Amino acid sequence: MIADLPKVRGTLTPDRPLDSLTWLRVGGPAEVLFQPADAEDLSDFLKALPADVPVFPMGVGSNLIVRDGGVPGVVIRLGRGFNAIQTEGTRVTAGAAALDAHVARRAAEAGLDLTFLRTIPGSIGGAVRMNAGCYGAYVADVLHSAEAILRDGSRVTLTPAELAFAYRSSNLPDGAVIVSATFDAPRGDPDALSRRMEEQLAKRDASQPTKDRTAGSTFRNPVGHSSTGRADDSHDLKAWKVIEDAGLRGATLGGAVMNEMHANFLTNAGGATAADLEDLGEKVRKEVYADSGLTLEWEIMRVGMRTPFDTTR
Repeated sequence: MIADLPKVRGTLTPDRPLDSLTWLRVGGPAEVLFQPADAEDLSDFLKALPADVPVFPMGVGSNLIVRDGGVPGVVIRLGRGFNAIQTEGTRVTAGAAALDAHVARRAAEAGLDLTFLRTIPGSIGGAVRMNAGCYGAYVADVLHSAEAILRDGSRVTLTPAELAFAYRSSNLPDGAVIVSATFDAPRGDPDALSRRMEEQLAKRDASQPTKDRTAGSTFRNPVGHSSTGRADDSHDLKAWKVIEDAGLRGATLGGAVMNEMHANFLTNAGGATAADLEDLGEKVRKEVYADSGLTLEWEIMRVGMRTPFDTTR
């Protein structure tokens, strides 16, 4: 397929293994991996790309299972041309490839409070797409606008209303690629913000398996979230608790395990396949439903084919 793709200034790589680009270290290849040079390169490529070629925008792979058969079509991964971070007044603008933690630190240095991003794995594009949140704060609370390139190559500015944020989700159009986001951040004392982030890191490391191969929380908390994505933690059921109550903390399948430290962290304990991880997750969903009547929803995104796709088309 690569010979028929539009010319680019970035890099097109056929049959690029994706396992090394995900935190779980599993999965098959992208039929083609596209790393655009800049937003114009991405826009021109999508504009010229035949409409029947599937497109999947990929971040840093922190919340993702790529299935063992790989991903047909074009996987788009943004790099250095999309990781700038700027502050002006109370606004922070970050490229979609900028890491959440880096944005939180840069904002704090400028006396701006985006500290909730410090402990969220991943990059800004994914944080906007998934309405990432932590410690009672969400992207929906602070986003001013997001710049995106649609599947037809057109560039648009999306408001929070247009993104229609909900708990761990947004209404981003299919095939759209976020290229940057601007936040309205509350002011704060830089030293106090730095201390808060250190406390958050310590709290996270004490309760989550940050040294293991995970993709963050596996399942969404079952109930209790408003349309803005804000949660009332005092009344919510916790996914880890219903998993534990079903006797599934430490459950294994192949090289996959529901982490002993935190039952809602699906973990590659060594040698797991994507199928091991996904099948263990489905087993947990089935047994939790049998135990409590609750249906757990995946928070980890799963993409691609379970068996190799046809590369001769």
